[in-house]
Amino acid sequence: MSELASRDCVPCRGGVPPLKRQEIANLLKQLNGWEVVEGHHLRKSFQFENFREALELVNRIGELAESVGHHPDIFFGWGHAEVSIWTHKIDGLTESDFILAAKIDAL
Repeated sequence: MSELASRDCVPCRGGVPPLKRQEIANLLKQLNGWEVVEGHHLRKSFQFENFREALELVNRIGELAESVGHHPDIFFGWGHAEVSIWTHKIDGLTESDFILAAKIDAL
């Protein structure tokens, strides 16, 4: 498990600025296969052999999201799932978004 995955997500109450480009770059180095889209959100695609495997990952991510109080957007179908993460209250990225991504990778 990565150092990020061992940390806790901190609820954002708004009023804080999104991470800056260099902060994002430093945190992204600690993730596996995630990309930053337009400096706004994290995204990762997963491929599977069938619908059931995609659904199983989505359900595990859902349980994780509920347990940490931080909820990604998930799009999935037969053989694929795509996860997008950002902090909605500030419409950008926080450290907690990277922590959640690392926790998803640890599932």
